Amino acid sequence: MKIKEIKTQIFEYHSLEELPEEDVKLILESRKAVKNSYAPYSGFHVSAAVLLENEVVINGTNQENAAYPSGLCAERVAIFYANSQYPDVPVKAIAVSAFTKSDYLKNPIPPCGSCRQVLLETEIRFKKPIRIILAGKNKIQVIENAKSLLPINFDEHFLD
Repeated sequence: MKIKEIKTQIFEYHSLEELPEEDVKLILESRKAVKNSYAPYSGFHVSAAVLLENEVVINGTNQENAAYPSGLCAERVAIFYANSQYPDVPVKAIAVSAFTKSDYLKNPIPPCGSCRQVLLETEIRFKKPIRIILAGKNKIQVIENAKSLLPINFDEHFLD
């Protein structure tokens, strides 16, 4: 038997002032975009702001549907739009915020498994890490790449 250990580093901050200006701007874009979320069933509004290497920012929000599996998460909305409109421009970073009832969540929310896979695929596609910024009111978590969110993953090598 062999034991393998997997470690993920998460950098945690307690205020926007601790972050680089580029991250702060992306978080503020994400928070601003949350009003465009369509979440009439859950009331759980999520937004994602994607920063491309050409400095373009793409916003995406979760889109619910009465047939629940037909909806889509904010992260995938933003990434898919960015990849379709700027197919040759790598994603530099993504900031995710969530709002429920009357305020932003105190703690950051992590991407679901499907969003993690899409972030990883985008990272592999461009051969560049994507900085992931998860923003809550009380703390902000930063992960330096999508591979850290999905260390045991499915990729193109399984399709050979």
